[in-house]
Amino acid sequence: MDRTLKLHKIEYRKLNGRQKENYNFQKISGLLADYGFTTIRLSDDWNGADFLAQHIDGKTVLRIQLKSRLGIYKKYQGKKLLICFRDGSGESARWYLYPHDKVLRYLLKTTNIQRTAAWRELDAWSYPRLPQRVAKYFKAFTVN
Repeated sequence: MDRTLKLHKIEYRKLNGRQKENYNFQKISGLLADYGFTTIRLSDDWNGADFLAQHIDGKTVLRIQLKSRLGIYKKYQGKKLLICFRDGSGESARWYLYPHDKVLRYLLKTTNIQRTAAWRELDAWSYPRLPQRVAKYFKAFTVN
């Protein structure tokens, strides 16, 4: 009997929404491990967090909401959440981790999103791709 395990890489774009969320959680967990964190997936959002990342220092615990793109949301205000998203695809994809409230304040000051229907009616704003003018702000929060 052949005991060779044959693995084949998947195509991210062919995954359904739930599969993409699971994939992204696994990817960011691996990256955070390089910075001394272990992650715990929550079965139900806890105060907005999809997962927790605990540092090896035994003191630092990050509450993280996983998203498919850069976004700000009124429902996350004041919850001390970090938002994590992936920008791009394949091997060139970059991961970003940012403090929601700090970025919210920055975007409200520097853009006109508060005047959009999405912000007024949906209480949220997101960018399908990270805009170049905003990308500079996120360099400090990039996880590679």
